[in-house]
Amino acid sequence: MFENLQERLGKTLKNISGRGRLTEDNIKDTLREVRMAFLEADVALPVVREFVKQVKERAVGVEVTKSLSPGQVFIKIVREELEKAMGEANEELSLNAQPPAVVMMAGLQGAGKTTSVGKLAKFLKERKKKSVLVVSADVYRPAAIKQLETLASEVDVDFFPSDISQKPVDIASAAISYAKKKFIDVVLVDTAGRLHVDNEMMGEIKDLHKAINPIETLFVVDAMTGQDAANTAKAFDEALPLTGVILTKTDGDARGGAALSIRHITGKPIKFMGVGERTDALEPFHPDRIASRILGMGDVLSLIEEVEMKVDKEKAAKVAEKVFKGNGFTLDDFAEQLKQMKNMGGMMSMLDKLPGMQNLPDAVKGQMGDKTFIQMEAIISSMTKQERARPEIIKGSRKKRIAAGSGTQVQEINKLLKQFTQMQKMMKKMKGKGGMQKMMRGMKGMLPPGMMGGGGPKF
Repeated sequence: MFENLQERLGKTLKNISGRGRLTEDNIKDTLREVRMAFLEADVALPVVREFVKQVKERAVGVEVTKSLSPGQVFIKIVREELEKAMGEANEELSLNAQPPAVVMMAGLQGAGKTTSVGKLAKFLKERKKKSVLVVSADVYRPAAIKQLETLASEVDVDFFPSDISQKPVDIASAAISYAKKKFIDVVLVDTAGRLHVDNEMMGEIKDLHKAINPIETLFVVDAMTGQDAANTAKAFDEALPLTGVILTKTDGDARGGAALSIRHITGKPIKFMGVGERTDALEPFHPDRIASRILGMGDVLSLIEEVEMKVDKEKAAKVAEKVFKGNGFTLDDFAEQLKQMKNMGGMMSMLDKLPGMQNLPDAVKGQMGDKTFIQMEAIISSMTKQERARPEIIKGSRKKRIAAGSGTQVQEINKLLKQFTQMQKMMKKMKGKGGMQKMMRGMKGMLPPGMMGGGGPKF
């Protein structure tokens, strides 16, 4: 998400210069570029105007301290205004109510509403330690009811059955009554969507809202619709008292116009964003972290949280202990590392959260995509136990067999074995005094130019 905006702003903000202070003249061209970058990212025009106006008012005449250059001061102002445009801080779900806390999900068809119910159920169960019941009041699409049942089973939460012969109000009311009897903490109500906003739909959803009186009414919207997402959210907000927004499919949106427009147009906070298809691909929306990401400063806090949640610490500790004891690093260990990385959304998901990663050449990014990791896993899975323990025995005929079994080419087997050998050497360097420094030196040789190079840490 935000790749286009990140790239454009990165180039623009690099060019700003000044002589001890920022003036209208020396920021004029930069502001014009910022405006164009926002418009290309499909940010709504009123938002762009307000943003540029605020940055200009704050920047002109600002004295530059000795510790900051004019460019750094300008970037600081841009960052703070980005945060303000998106809501300044993450707003959590308000679930402090007499159980069950009812959360109603609204939105157009195809926005990812039912999937978001499943993701949110998993988030509440695992991160907030809540018992959750999900129910579908979408009586127009039997497939939606079945989909929610499947998702509930996958994320291990309660599912309340419904069918198309029932009325939405009756379904939701029965689910809430059931949750009260079973002392369930949260009820998530999935509602029917339409291809566009219409009077019939709005009338029905208003009746449902009135009957169940949810503590949270979340609008689910597709990020890829850009500023239209904000306009649709506004139409829903006029009919329903929305409490927040879930922005879906952000992993497929390179522009980011929706994220920057919604808060300004609706006044409602983005509470979550969907970052992939997996049931754990739902992140709380932190405007400060997103602002950092847009400006190429990374999002290390989110990365740390992800590592805490998704990395199996016991397995990681076992591999580390094994390496430090000098028992070697095998292809089985390598496969385990790949699996852990996949659990965190893949290498690119991790790299996106690190500062300066937008400067990586496309060729390098291409080698770090999910496809490469899936291929590596397939290759290792096609090896015998003996081959995984002693990769040096993998020669001609074995390589051909592994390639055929994994649907790859012999060149790809060679490439993986070379990468594994380099990793093995690094792991050996970790033993003994100053091991970590030696390993980092080894890594430096494997990374593309510019990473850990000039200006980076010296080992």
